[in-house]
Amino acid sequence: MTKQATVLWMDLEMTGLDPVKDRILEVAVIATDWDFKEIATYTAVKKVGPSLMKSRMVGEFWEKFPEVRQALMAQNADGTNGRTVENELLAFIDEHFDADTPVLLGGNSIHQDRKFIDNEWPRLAERLHYRMLDVSAWKVVFDGRYKKKFAKPEAHRALDDIRGSIKELQYYLKKVKS
Repeated sequence: MTKQATVLWMDLEMTGLDPVKDRILEVAVIATDWDFKEIATYTAVKKVGPSLMKSRMVGEFWEKFPEVRQALMAQNADGTNGRTVENELLAFIDEHFDADTPVLLGGNSIHQDRKFIDNEWPRLAERLHYRMLDVSAWKVVFDGRYKKKFAKPEAHRALDDIRGSIKELQYYLKKVKS
């Protein structure tokens, strides 16, 4: 039986942007078809050592978004270990995607998230296609060539951000059709 999902949209919130020193804190995925209709969602909080969070969640970004920092730190106590989150993500993929086809990963600047996946969730990385649907490439073209910008809210929470990425791609695709 062919399963409906064709794109695994993902957003990660991390302690920072270094895939070696930083860690994933929160993950959200949405399985969609090619019309970007939501088929299923999954979210999880990945538990990270509080001392690592305090030492890595510093600098300009975290100063600009202190409420996001506080929320991520507060939910960490109820987080799940990384191996369990990876197992749940793999079960989600098994439920919604064909087993014999590599899964296409979608998102905004998804190449950065992919570095963290490769580092922290190698079994998940093996299930993913080497190609990715990166909305930020569309953003660069539409801004540079057409001076068109999508006003994406900066929630910096995984599920809100991934829904924003899907809406952003739909905005660009609508411009292509006109």
